[in-house]
Amino acid sequence: MRRRNDARSRGEAIEGVTADWLEARGLSLVARNQHAKGGEIDLIMRDGDTLVFVEVRHRADTRHGHPLETVNLAKQRRLIRAARFYLLRNRLSCACRFDVVGVIGTAPQLEFTWVRAAFDAF
Repeated sequence: MRRRNDARSRGEAIEGVTADWLEARGLSLVARNQHAKGGEIDLIMRDGDTLVFVEVRHRADTRHGHPLETVNLAKQRRLIRAARFYLLRNRLSCACRFDVVGVIGTAPQLEFTWVRAAFDAF
């Protein structure tokens, strides 16, 4: 159980650093770790009038591939379902997009790859 908690705390730390990194690039943080049936949204941010659902993926290195490669079709569907739930629960109707940020390395040496509008809701 300890290992899972360590991984969770590392993940939350990476998400926090990523939120700060995105804020430095003009986005503003709305919420973190929003749970919904069947999924979780790591970060919800605002980019002007657009609500941005951000999936953060981290790997210490690329030995087993880039972290962006882990956002497959099933993961996209879970994120879309969670985003729809968030919008309904908060009675929001606005422009939205799904971004993915791949993070490689260990703090403080992190490399960020930001893919805006990585996929569309279908």
